[in-house]
Amino acid sequence: MELDERLLIELARKGDPQAERALYDGHVDRVYRLAYRMTKDETLAQDYTQDTFIRAFDRLATFRQEAAFSTWLHAITTSVVLNGLRKVKRQYERETDLDIVREEATASAAPDLGLKRTLHRAIDDLSDALRIVFVMHDLEGYKHHEIAEMLSVPVGTSKARLSRAREKLKQVLQTSADVPQTEMP
Repeated sequence: MELDERLLIELARKGDPQAERALYDGHVDRVYRLAYRMTKDETLAQDYTQDTFIRAFDRLATFRQEAAFSTWLHAITTSVVLNGLRKVKRQYERETDLDIVREEATASAAPDLGLKRTLHRAIDDLSDALRIVFVMHDLEGYKHHEIAEMLSVPVGTSKARLSRAREKLKQVLQTSADVPQTEMP
C-alpha cells in the first residue's frame, strides 16, 4: 500500500526513517538530475543531492505544504548547488579539463560533436543566473512561477533571464555556424 506524500511528510517529521526513505526514493532522481545539469559534474551532483536531502530533512518542520514538496525540495537543491558552486568556482577555473582538449582534437572528425560541444560550452559559459533559469525551464520543464518561487525572484525576472540566456546561446550557435567549413576534395 502506497502512502500519501502528506502522510509521509508527517511521519518523517516525527523521525520515521521509512517515511524519510520513501520521500528520498520518490525525489532523488529529479534532485540529482537538476544538480547534475547545474554542475555538469557527477561527483558534485551526488554530493549536492545528499546535502539537499540532509538540509531538507533537518528543515522539514519549516515546510508549510503551501507548495508541492518537490517545489520546496528543488528550491533547496538550487540553494545548495549555488552555494557549493561558489566554493569550488576558483578551483575549476584553474584546472585544465582534459576531456575538452580531447573533444577539440576530435571535433574536426565529427562535426555534430563539435556543434554539441559548442552548445554545451555555451550553456556552461552563461552566468549562473541565466544558466539556472535556462536549465530549470528548458531542460527540466519548470514553469516561470515555480522558478520564481524557488529562486526568490519575480516571475518577470525569470522570463527575462530565460530570454537573455536563449539570445546568448543563439548568438554563439550562429557564430559557430558562420565559421567557414573546409570543403572535402
